Amino acid sequence: MIPNAKNFRFGIVVSEWNPDITQGMFQGAFDAILDCGGIKENIVRWNVPGSFELIYGCKQMAKSYDMLDAIIAMGSVIKGETKHFDYVCEAVTQGIKDLNVSGDIPVIFCILTDDNLQQAIDRSGGKHGNKGTEAAIAAIKMAQLRKDSKF
Repeated sequence: MIPNAKNFRFGIVVSEWNPDITQGMFQGAFDAILDCGGIKENIVRWNVPGSFELIYGCKQMAKSYDMLDAIIAMGSVIKGETKHFDYVCEAVTQGIKDLNVSGDIPVIFCILTDDNLQQAIDRSGGKHGNKGTEAAIAAIKMAQLRKDSKF
């Protein structure tokens, strides 16, 4: 069951790299939060240049908006001809994990790591659904867990 999002506040940090993909995921997340009772004014969006910068963006958002109930890190990394893909994916994965271990606000991992552009399109509102929508549902559930675990 998905909790009602009416009383929760969300941050979404969006990579500007591959903007057609990340905007599709953002829209999916935004719509899902609203569909679950969330309020538009309780959603804060920050943009960062690329997926690597999501870690710092999420960290600063958590500091700046300590009243947030969950943050979604949203990006798209598409494999190219060099090892850059591997380094970025590993760093972002570890960085988001570190934020969850050390922080009090859950940070949801919504970074597509695809082999090609078509895979990214398919996962950002295409034939495989929208990972942004899935991330929003996870954020709502984690916000509820955070609320329930505070005594």
